Amino acid sequence: MFIRTESFKQYLRLYPVVSTLIALNLLVYVLGLLPLLGDWLYFYGVGSNFYIAEGQWWRFITPMFLHGGLMHLLFNMFSLFLFGPELERLTGKVRFITIYLLAGFFASAATYFLQPLDYAHVGASGAIFGVFGAFGALVYYGGRALPQLKQIILPIIVISIVMTFLTPNVNVTAHIAGMITGFLIGLSYFHPKRIVSWRAKK
Repeated sequence: MFIRTESFKQYLRLYPVVSTLIALNLLVYVLGLLPLLGDWLYFYGVGSNFYIAEGQWWRFITPMFLHGGLMHLLFNMFSLFLFGPELERLTGKVRFITIYLLAGFFASAATYFLQPLDYAHVGASGAIFGVFGAFGALVYYGGRALPQLKQIILPIIVISIVMTFLTPNVNVTAHIAGMITGFLIGLSYFHPKRIVSWRAKK
C-alpha cells in the first residue's frame, strides 16, 4: 500500500498532484540557495506571526513551501512521496489538494493564534500531518474492513505525534492542527460507501 514500485514516469502520471507538490518544494529550495533571491523568498514567505498581524495574510500558505534546511526538506518530501500517492488515488486530485492545502493553512492559522507574536515557522509538516489525519478518518470509518491500513497507519500516526513532542524545534501546534484538519475533512469525504468502492477496486 505504501511501498512505491512505480517507475518515475508512472509515478508522475499516476500521482500528478503529489508530484507537483514535491517539485514545487524542491524548486523553492533550490531558488532559496541563490544569492539575494533566496533571502527574499525566505523573508517574504516565512510564517511570521508578527507580519501576519500586520496584514500579510499570504504567510498562512507560503510557509508550507519553505524549509529550514536540506534534511528538513528531504524528510518532509519523503513522507509526501511515500504516503501521498495512496490518498491522491483514493480521493482524487481536487480532494487531495484540498486536504493538503487546508491542513497547511490551518496549521499556520493555529500557530498564529496560539503561539507568541514573535514566533516564525516554515515547513510542509502541517500539511503532511493532514494527510495522516485523513488516513485516520479512513481507519475510523473502515478499520475493520481495511485491517492492513489500520495496522500500518495507526502506529505511524502515534509515532508521529510522539516524535512531535520529543523532537526539539518542532512546531507542535502546526503538526497537531494539521492532523486534526485532515481528520475532519476526511470524515466528510470517507463515507462508508466510498470505502467499499475503494476496497472493491483494490
